[in-house]
Amino acid sequence: MSSFDVGQLILMGIPGTELDSDTASLIKSIQPGGFIIFGRNIESPDQLRKLTDDLRSISITEPFITIDQEGGRVSRLRLIGAEPPNAIQLSRKNDPKLIKRHGKITGQLLRIYGFNLNLCPVLDISLDEDADNSLRGRCYGESADQVITNAALFNKGMKSKGILSCGKHFPGYTYASCDAHEELPTVNRSRDQWESIECAPFRALLPDLDSVMVCHTHYPFFDPDNKKVPASLSYNAITNTLRGQLGYDNGLVITDDLDMGAILNEFGFEETIQRAILAGNDMVMICHRTEMAQNAFTILDKMPQISITDSLERIYRAKIKISPPTEFNQQSVQEIDEKVWNLRVETLGEELAKEKSLEDGKRSPVETY
Repeated sequence: MSSFDVGQLILMGIPGTELDSDTASLIKSIQPGGFIIFGRNIESPDQLRKLTDDLRSISITEPFITIDQEGGRVSRLRLIGAEPPNAIQLSRKNDPKLIKRHGKITGQLLRIYGFNLNLCPVLDISLDEDADNSLRGRCYGESADQVITNAALFNKGMKSKGILSCGKHFPGYTYASCDAHEELPTVNRSRDQWESIECAPFRALLPDLDSVMVCHTHYPFFDPDNKKVPASLSYNAITNTLRGQLGYDNGLVITDDLDMGAILNEFGFEETIQRAILAGNDMVMICHRTEMAQNAFTILDKMPQISITDSLERIYRAKIKISPPTEFNQQSVQEIDEKVWNLRVETLGEELAKEKSLEDGKRSPVETY
C-alpha cells in the first residue's frame, strides 16, 4: 500500500471556480479519492466542465466527482440552469413517469458536466415539512412505502444514464428536531421503531445503491453509554447495523460533511477522522476547509493498514462502475436544460414553475453548504 492509496479515503471540496496553484499542489500531493462541488465552484457551463476536467487530469486514479443535485433548493446546477422540481413536489404529483424522468434527466445533466456520483436519493421521510431538520422538500414521500417506491424510480432512472447513486442520510434525519449543519440532533427512538420506519427505505434500496451517506444524528439505542456519538462515528450504527444486520458489507459508505456543527462542536479533528474510519466509513468528507484535507491525509497515513484495506477495496470496486463524461457542447447543455424546465412545468404548472426556491441559507445551511 502506498501513500497515494491513503488519499483515496478523502472526499474533499475545493475553494473556487478554478484550480489555484495551492489547491492543485495539494491534490497532486495527497491524491484524494474524490471531490464535491458546491455553488461556490459554479459560474458557467464552460467553466464547470473545465473544472471537473482539470480535477480528473491531475488525479492518478479516476476520482469520484460528486454534487448534491436533488431538486428544488438543493440543486447546485440551478445556478446555471433551470431548477428541477423537488422530491416532495414530485411525490405529491403522484406520477411515476415524472419521477423516473427526473432521474434520467439528472443523469444526463451530470454526465455532461463531468460528474459521476450524485449524493442522492434522500431516503428520509417527510413527517413534518415545517420541522427544523434540513429536510423540507427533499423527501420522496410522507411514509416509508412512498419513499421506497419513488426513490427507487429516481435511482433507477439516474443510474440508467451512468451516474452512481448515494442513499442518504443513514440512519435518518426523519425525527430530528434540529439541523445537523448547526448542532448534533438526538433522536429518541427505540430500535424497533427505527427498524419499522426510518430503516425501511434503506433496507429496501441498499441492493441498488452504489453508496450510502451516514449522517450526524445520535440515536441512543446504537450507543446507550455515549450521549454524544453521532451515527457517522458509531461502530454499532455502521459496522454492526448497516454492514452486518442490513448486509451492506461490500458497499461504499461515506460520512456526511465533517465540517458540520454536529461534529465540530463535539470532537477534535484527529479524533473525528480516526473514529470515522474505525466505525466503518470508507471515505471522510471534508467540504469547506480545503487545507484540512492535508491534515486528514496525515492522520490516515498513521493508521494501521488493516484499518483501511477493506475501505480501499470497496472504493476501487465502486470506481470500476464509473462512466466517463459525455461530450460537452452548448447545444446539448441547452437541450438538457429544456428537459429540466419542461419537467418542472409538468410537475408544478406554468405559474408555480416560475417561482424559484429561495437560496439564502436562512432555512438551513444545506442550501449554501
